[in-house]
Amino acid sequence: MKETDLLGRITFVSHAPTAAVRRAAFSLNEPIEQREIEKLESIGWTPPRLSKVYAAPEQRTMQTAKALGFDSLLSEELRDLDYSSWRGKSLDEVQFTDPDGVRQWLTNIDAAPHGGESIANFLDRIESWLAGQHGLGHTLAVTHPAVIRAAVVLTLQAPAQSFWRINIPPVSLTDLRWSGRFWTLRSSGCTLSRREK
Repeated sequence: MKETDLLGRITFVSHAPTAAVRRAAFSLNEPIEQREIEKLESIGWTPPRLSKVYAAPEQRTMQTAKALGFDSLLSEELRDLDYSSWRGKSLDEVQFTDPDGVRQWLTNIDAAPHGGESIANFLDRIESWLAGQHGLGHTLAVTHPAVIRAAVVLTLQAPAQSFWRINIPPVSLTDLRWSGRFWTLRSSGCTLSRREK
C-alpha cells in the first residue's frame, strides 16, 4: 500500500480575532488581543491525538496556537493571502480609493490589483500543501480564514469563485478526512469547545 493510500485527517483552527478583524481590514502582521488570549487559555480544549501541529508564521496564528497549548511547527505555505498594498486598510477604504481594483479582485481569480497574490495563485499554494498531507495521520493547522476557505474549495472541487461564499469564523474548527483517494469535508466553522470528538 502506498503512503498516499493511508487514511489521514486535517483539523484547521482559524486564528483568534485581532483589531484588523474587528474593523474588517486587510491584516498586517498584528497580534491577537490580550482578552482573546485569555479566552483561549480558559477553554481548556483537548484535541484527539495528533501527529503534527503546524501554525502559519504570522503573530496571530502563532499566538493562537500557543494559547491553545501547542508547540507548533511553522509552515510558510499556511501564511495568509498576500494583500500587499491593501494591508492595514479596511475594505471600505480600498473600495473608496480603488473601486475598480476591488471589482477585479472579487470577479477575476487571476487578478491581483493590490500587487500581492491572486486567488488562483493562492489556491495553487494551498493545493500543494494539502497534497503533502496524505497518509500523515492527524494534522492540526492553526491558520487564517482565507487558507481554510481555500482548502474547503479545493476539497469540494468547487468553482474558484466559491472562495467568496464560505464563512470561517475566528477560533473555529474545520475538519478534512483523507479517504485514500481524495479529501472530504467532515465539518466546517464549528465552535471550539472543551473536548473535540
